[in-house]
Amino acid sequence: MRIRLLSILLAIATCAAAGAKTITVAADGGGDFKTIQEAIAAVPDKSAERTVIHIRAGKYEGQIFIPQAKTKIAFEGDGVDRTFITYHFNTNEPNPPGVGRNYWGTAVVVLSDDFTAHNLTFENESGDHGQALALRIDGDRAVVAGCHLVGWQDTLMVNNGRQYFADCYIAGRVDFIYGSATAVFDRCQIHSRNGGHVTAASTPQDHPYGLVFLNCKLTGDATPWDPATTNPASTVKPRVTPFADLGRPWRPYASVTYINCEMGSHINPAGWNNWGKASNEATARYSEYHSTGPGAAAAKRVKWSKQLTDEQAKSITVETVLSGNDQWNPIPIAQSLMQGSATRPNSAAQ
Repeated sequence: MRIRLLSILLAIATCAAAGAKTITVAADGGGDFKTIQEAIAAVPDKSAERTVIHIRAGKYEGQIFIPQAKTKIAFEGDGVDRTFITYHFNTNEPNPPGVGRNYWGTAVVVLSDDFTAHNLTFENESGDHGQALALRIDGDRAVVAGCHLVGWQDTLMVNNGRQYFADCYIAGRVDFIYGSATAVFDRCQIHSRNGGHVTAASTPQDHPYGLVFLNCKLTGDATPWDPATTNPASTVKPRVTPFADLGRPWRPYASVTYINCEMGSHINPAGWNNWGKASNEATARYSEYHSTGPGAAAAKRVKWSKQLTDEQAKSITVETVLSGNDQWNPIPIAQSLMQGSATRPNSAAQ
């Protein structure tokens, strides 16, 4: 194994000189590594160059952990219907040995900066009976494009930094997009499974933006979900009307904005939830602009939410939300990822 690892590192160094670094993971042994975690270990610490980990078609089970030192890692799959990273545990049950308690119930943990992913599916198949994350990102300047993220409760944790999700499909039920990061969701399909809460932001008070949805489509299950047939492991009773709200504040200054989003009939006309605390109504920063579809009901929204003016909405763009002091612009990165996968098999959002 040591000789093989040295050969891989040598190959990486050679590729770096040529301006490209790629490691291939194949479960059948036909690549450089059989597991994603082995490939991550082979990436140089604090690398100034990007390392692409090409994950061939297959189902890769078990937690994936990217340490803070493994910067500029890119996950590249063979298609959202061909490459799956899967986990089967939630936070309420003992996880396999070696999984830190802080990361129980999480399929993929990203602690490093400049992570990218495209053309694959992150999923947690534990079921609807507790926190079970498909992806958690703590690093800065993350870009996820053309991916599926599927779970039930807490599917996606955007925990820190700045993050950009483009053309993704994200599904869950309770607080399935949550955290304190500044994150933009651009042209994504946000699918609610049997009602619940779309977001649970914990935006710090001094952050002007939290979760921003641009030109997204919010969809929901057409009929009430029956746990007896759909998810036998669940103890949750089926809902007669599977309404979902746009968000509830995990922390008082939660910031969530929807701009030019199409909303299905599953969205509660009131729009937002105060998480049982009237005091959150004075601090939470919830806003919309030009919502369309049967779930758009501006006149029926809670009075403590806001409908943006044309000028206010015009000032909220990917660049203004995410640029920061380093003038970061993730759009070219996402475009490059999607163009690079144009010749690979893929499937449309579910």
